[in-house]
Amino acid sequence: MTQTTEAPTAQQEPVRRPRIHRAWFVAAVTFVTIVGAAAFRSLPGLLIDPLHAEFGWSRGTIGAAVSLNLALYGLTAPFAAALMDRFGIRRVVAAALTVIAIGSGLTVWMTAAWQLWLCWGLLVGLGSGSMALAFAATVTNRWFTERRGLVSGILTAGSASGQLIFLPLLSWMLEHDHDWRPAAVTVSLAALAVVPFVWLLLRDHPADVGAKPYGAPAFVPKPAPVTGAARRALTVLFSAVRTGPFWLLAGTFAICGASTNGLIQTHFVPAAHDHGMPVTAAASLLAVIGVFDVVGTIASGWFTDRFSPRRLLAVYYALRGVSLLFLPMLLAPSVHPPMIFFIVFYGLDWVATVPPTLALCREQYGEDSAIVFGWVLASHQVGAAVVAGLGGVARDVFGSYDMVWYASGALCAVAALMALVIRRGGVGRVAV
Repeated sequence: MTQTTEAPTAQQEPVRRPRIHRAWFVAAVTFVTIVGAAAFRSLPGLLIDPLHAEFGWSRGTIGAAVSLNLALYGLTAPFAAALMDRFGIRRVVAAALTVIAIGSGLTVWMTAAWQLWLCWGLLVGLGSGSMALAFAATVTNRWFTERRGLVSGILTAGSASGQLIFLPLLSWMLEHDHDWRPAAVTVSLAALAVVPFVWLLLRDHPADVGAKPYGAPAFVPKPAPVTGAARRALTVLFSAVRTGPFWLLAGTFAICGASTNGLIQTHFVPAAHDHGMPVTAAASLLAVIGVFDVVGTIASGWFTDRFSPRRLLAVYYALRGVSLLFLPMLLAPSVHPPMIFFIVFYGLDWVATVPPTLALCREQYGEDSAIVFGWVLASHQVGAAVVAGLGGVARDVFGSYDMVWYASGALCAVAALMALVIRRGGVGRVAV
């Protein structure tokens, strides 16, 4: 039987396909959501000195609250990925943003350290973990078959873009108002402002709008909701921990978190202030890291689509370690060219590790890669939490952060070696 294709008549309109795939609109909404939620990531490092001055809390005490926040951010992520499979991305992310807004807003009335741990540590930690990088991983896996490295890089860069927007604003508010409370309220309002975008524009699966995943050869039906989210997250973990690549990925990512969120994001501003640099100038340098983080992460996604993710990780960690060893010599009362070079370099490397780590999770664990990545992210945040707490203690004990910079640089060298020995091939779906 021969099929012929007739030209459209005057009464017959040609079929018009959208020039831009719906997946890119979903990715754009996800990017905006991550940008808006990044406000809470920008504040902890700015609060250490104001809270120490107002309440007399030690930097170790404040660092402990940040540690709880970072740890919960990571430990909640794998359960959030499973909850997204059960209840949908929109519901989980909207609820998470609301919890972040409540936690940040309540801090304006706190008078004791336990309230900081409750509001910023517990509530903001749980809310942020529920829409952590597992959110980006889930969107990427569901909506894209091609360009996954590039998309994961773009979405990961959303957090850095938010940092670029909010760090200078929040630091200016702290210095202009001589009070940290307006900054906390700003974080709360930013999280709430994103909720309507998520609820109205985000869709859980391409099948919801009758589309194929970008680059997929055929339509993919929407899977049935997966019950037992917590059980599934734990089942995936118990299966993954029996494989060597999981421990190597978790170990390298723990060092990644220790050397970024736990170290630079939490302690760079107070460390620079110790050397006489104004808070606004130090916060602006962190914002510049955010600028180049966007470039570096998107470029890393592009590289991940073309080069070995193991070698990319090894290069990223090795270069990061070398830069940290030089940082104690660069801190000064004013900004000078070597410090700018460090900031640009560190920005390019900041979360460039995420796209190759995601790619290795997909390679090793297939359909369960989003949940496995959630547990790998948990190790990232545990590493960040440990250094956020120990960094404050080190500052109280030694009077400077130098010891922490050197130790983190050495850990990055270890991470580079670990990345090179991750074996090739995958173990497929690990959940039973």
